[in-house]
Amino acid sequence: MGNDVPAGRRERKKAATRTAILEAATTLFLERGFDAVTVREIADKADVTPKTVYAHFPCKEALVFSTEGEQQDRLVAAVRDRTPGTTISDALKTHYLAEIAILKSEPMNRILALMEATPALVEYAERMWLRHEEALIATLTDEFGLAEPSAEIRFYARFALQIPLMARQADPESAMDVGFRLLDRGWDHYDPTPR
Repeated sequence: MGNDVPAGRRERKKAATRTAILEAATTLFLERGFDAVTVREIADKADVTPKTVYAHFPCKEALVFSTEGEQQDRLVAAVRDRTPGTTISDALKTHYLAEIAILKSEPMNRILALMEATPALVEYAERMWLRHEEALIATLTDEFGLAEPSAEIRFYARFALQIPLMARQADPESAMDVGFRLLDRGWDHYDPTPR
């Protein structure tokens, strides 16, 4: 039991350092913009070294998206824990709209505005979001009781993850309706080319 105390203290100290770094970064980014702030300035404000910042966050962009793991957990839960009778597409659509609502609420809307004004953050956010593909594939594979994912599952996961990226530029609900309708019904209905 004596060994648990130092480990607990060490974990609390790591969590406190991470929080201080995030708070410093958020304050500076919102004050001056993402591109105008250096990692050294963030480290100085958090009273740590730049090396410590990088020990907690692999790159400057990750400071804006510190909840990537939680986001993936919510995505998986949306499919895994959906109400019986709810389709996977309906569960994902509901989840995506809820995530967009969170982004548009205070204080997240300031972070969203920062992101949309910074091309590097938009690019990072899209790459980060698409990293959830393997988790969604694994969830769907498990859902259907398969040992390995089918090609259909792989394509569905890839396309389903693209829908909220497309929807954020338009009316999200209408765009998601279109995206999931195309995904669920296929392209044949829209392609006039004779077969």
